[in-house]
Amino acid sequence: MGKLNYLLMGIWLTATAFTLSSCSDDDDNYDYDEIMPTAMVTVKPNADNSAFTMQLNDSVVLYPSNMKSSPFGNKEVRAFANFEREDDMPNHNGRLVEVNWMDSILTKGMAHNYSEKNDSAYGKDPVEVVNSWETVVEDGYLTMRFRTRWGLGSKHLVSLVSAGDENDPYKVVFHHNAFGDLNGPWGDGVVAFRLDRLPDTNGKVVDLTLEWNSFSGKKTAKFKYRTRQEARIE
Repeated sequence: MGKLNYLLMGIWLTATAFTLSSCSDDDDNYDYDEIMPTAMVTVKPNADNSAFTMQLNDSVVLYPSNMKSSPFGNKEVRAFANFEREDDMPNHNGRLVEVNWMDSILTKGMAHNYSEKNDSAYGKDPVEVVNSWETVVEDGYLTMRFRTRWGLGSKHLVSLVSAGDENDPYKVVFHHNAFGDLNGPWGDGVVAFRLDRLPDTNGKVVDLTLEWNSFSGKKTAKFKYRTRQEARIE
């Protein structure tokens, strides 16, 4: 039985696609529930990675019952996770879960705004933002599934820049640099950006506007956003 291979790319992106290889007829006992991710989470280790939690959304925290330290070290990352729910935690917005697997997503901070030089610094090659469950704003991150054309083994760069002003401070632009590689097959990627250069919403929910250059011209999408409330992991 082959496994589901997610395109989880580094800062330099290697082209591939989401694929699920076929299964043989005699592999009837395979548990498909353990192939697919249960959710996307933010993996949050403490300072020495002696414990970690997984933030499911803006309010629910997952506590792994079968793991002590994060497999990604002491770095906070977004990740796909497959887990089984065990118990809710009394008087707490937490759930105890047993983790089957986790796979990290490329997690980046926002890039510096060079104003009129952003296109030359970060690229303006066309890219599609896919309207899927992976494209979401939660826990202080904009995570998105995107699609473009590239050749096998080629490298692309993606960046997110704050482009707001006094009237609309919550606007960001998704940049893509294909380095001339726009003639290959279509492929998808997933990236998560920490929204660390946006002004504090002070507990309010605001509209966040995402802008990008698609293959059919400029496009925008809106998300609900609230600055993340930090919590210390002991």
